Amino acid sequence: MQRGAPGAERRTAPVPPSVSALPVFVFPPALDFYSDDQSSYKQVLTLYNPFPRVLRYKVLSTAPLRYTVIDAEGIVRPNSCIDIVTRHRDIRARHYGTTDRFRVEVWEEGGGGGRQGVVGSKDIPATLHPTKPQSRERGARDPAAWQPSSHLFSMRQGVSRPLSPGLFSLYVLVGLIALLVLMLPLHGDPRSLLSENLHVSVIQKLVAAYVLGLLTMVFLQA
Repeated sequence: MQRGAPGAERRTAPVPPSVSALPVFVFPPALDFYSDDQSSYKQVLTLYNPFPRVLRYKVLSTAPLRYTVIDAEGIVRPNSCIDIVTRHRDIRARHYGTTDRFRVEVWEEGGGGGRQGVVGSKDIPATLHPTKPQSRERGARDPAAWQPSSHLFSMRQGVSRPLSPGLFSLYVLVGLIALLVLMLPLHGDPRSLLSENLHVSVIQKLVAAYVLGLLTMVFLQA
């Protein structure tokens, strides 16, 4: 699975009008920075490419002076993903509660026209908070929120528990299956040497990419 190649840190560019002809798959869907938690100053966006062609991307922002982005532009190979590291550079009280916006734009490699040929984009809100809330406080503010009693949910809410060997093995197995699905060719791909029975649809690849993103967050927080 492709990951971000070493690159210079750079500031994001301003955000132009939105484009959405091609779906763009970025995880997580929002970024939260907390003034009292220095580990949250650095956040990772994972961009997935479930399509059988190379995509170029560029990250822009409504507040480029407040953030530094590593690998703010580059390529994502077919059926791969890349990590884009963002850092908040201005943790001051005047910005508490401010929601900025990142935009990830994509276009086909070699499609002609450079960024003028952008075929898809997705906006990611980024908010600076004064303190990191506890899970009980979140539940009190949002009593109607869906709260399944799963280990995955508790990890995403910040309640860290060690993974049992059985659960860890299950997560690894599911992750390998999702990765295999991402590597399989799409239906109708004439370049594939595999049997048509082993071809998958775009929807199946998107589901696999989403599952892989969730598992990545679980392992990072474990």
